[in-house]
Amino acid sequence: MAKPGTHNALTDISGISVGYFTSREAASGVTVILVPEGAVGGVDVRGSAPGTRETDLLNPMNLVEKVQAVVLTGGSVYGLAAADGVVRWLASRKLGFPLAGGQVAPIVPAAALFDLGRGADFVPPIGPAWGQAACEAATDGPVAVGSLGAGTGALAGGIKGGLGTASERLENGLVVAAIVAVNSLGTVIDPRTGRPWEIALEMNGEFGAQGLRAARLPEAEPAAPPSNTTIGVVATDAMLNKAQAQKIAQMAHDGLARAIRPAHTMFDGDTIFCLATGRKPLPETKGFFAAPHAQAINELGRAAADCFSRAVIRAVLEADSLGEMTAFRDLPDLR
Repeated sequence: MAKPGTHNALTDISGISVGYFTSREAASGVTVILVPEGAVGGVDVRGSAPGTRETDLLNPMNLVEKVQAVVLTGGSVYGLAAADGVVRWLASRKLGFPLAGGQVAPIVPAAALFDLGRGADFVPPIGPAWGQAACEAATDGPVAVGSLGAGTGALAGGIKGGLGTASERLENGLVVAAIVAVNSLGTVIDPRTGRPWEIALEMNGEFGAQGLRAARLPEAEPAAPPSNTTIGVVATDAMLNKAQAQKIAQMAHDGLARAIRPAHTMFDGDTIFCLATGRKPLPETKGFFAAPHAQAINELGRAAADCFSRAVIRAVLEADSLGEMTAFRDLPDLR
């Protein structure tokens, strides 16, 4: 039977820590995933309105194998500046791609979601300082979820979005986890039932009291494009190459599309990164095919998709209302 990891969070992957900076006044924030020892990275961008940084570097054909951090940020194009603070924080600790003279170039891919106009000012005062603050707050313990970090000003299908995380320990001993900031055009809630589309994936009562409710969604209003994007990271302690990491990121989008309907729209910049810390070898399956790791990749991808769906649901169910954005917990019951 599938089980979550100790924290049911991305930090169940040894070597990864998560930090965030939150400004409720600005209705925006930053989430930083730190991997000081480096992790093999992959990415898959499916939405048509992405805001990203350093994604080309993760192409399996390109040079650099490992990244030291990934930034998920609010603030749209302005928010990508938070990654500069993460780069400088890592550089001050000599963490990065080695250069001449003992210098380093920290590798920090990033993705931004659109939360402009939801706080005190249309453009939140986001920048390198927010990224540095998120690094300083990073922990490898439990990860808070809801209206914080990159999910602070998020809106999901007309109700409050947020930040969510989940993990799964596989029977083969590998661990898979996800973290996501949900700011989608599509809805996480089935309007016919008032419950999340993928509610059946729940593990160990992780959705709590809100997971038992059926809520009445507000009347849908047309989105003001481009005002969406769901961004996240899946991770594993398995030993992967860049092509395999890219495949896991690709399969994780299945979980996004099951949990958010519709997904990958013209107004979403849906982007998922994959990090592999390489602590454990991939199990091999002998047989006709010349790819002995193929079955293990299949199982990692399945788990990544399921973890991503569960993280999406936790983000929305744990969110708090902010400004004019009403959270699921504050919606009336469906009768």
